[in-house]
Amino acid sequence: MTVSLAKGQKISLEKPDGGQLSLVRMGLGWKAVQRKGFLAKLLSAGREIDLDASAVLFSRGRSVDVVWFQHLTSDDGSVRHSGDNLVGGAGDATDDESITVDLTRVGAEVDQILFTVNSFTGQTFQEVEAAFCRLVDETTGTELARYTLTGGGPYTAQIMAKVQRTPGGWQMAAIGQPASGRTFQDLMPELLKHL
Repeated sequence: MTVSLAKGQKISLEKPDGGQLSLVRMGLGWKAVQRKGFLAKLLSAGREIDLDASAVLFSRGRSVDVVWFQHLTSDDGSVRHSGDNLVGGAGDATDDESITVDLTRVGAEVDQILFTVNSFTGQTFQEVEAAFCRLVDETTGTELARYTLTGGGPYTAQIMAKVQRTPGGWQMAAIGQPASGRTFQDLMPELLKHL
């Protein structure tokens, strides 16, 4: 059963049978808002929307690695990006970009992984529809949680969620914090506030 996450909500990444999840995928999907009218379509012609998913790995409040379209695999191989989608999709709830995390291989020093979405081409979320971020148990294909970008807004980035190591295992928290920036580097001051 999927949990629709609200801003600030946390869920345990424990399986219903009590075991811990080992392989999770953070998926991102979107499509450009369809313009109505001849003039609107003409003005937006050729303006594809390139959203980018990134995962920033932290250890004790310090960034130690990042996975994004220019660095598709973490240094230890535990986090992998599917590759850069430059235009989005059909808005049919499938992932246009994804980041897979093997929680059993994440280095012991990593205590949090924050996931971000940036509009690399600079359009705001007012120009994006059907945008979502979801967490999937990659072993079974079961969608565990979904966070929907709602309300659009004049922002070009979103700090979506984080997974963090706790004494009881990994836990996910929806953040849903709008921000501005073309890449994860632009968001670093804001990311630090969520550690």
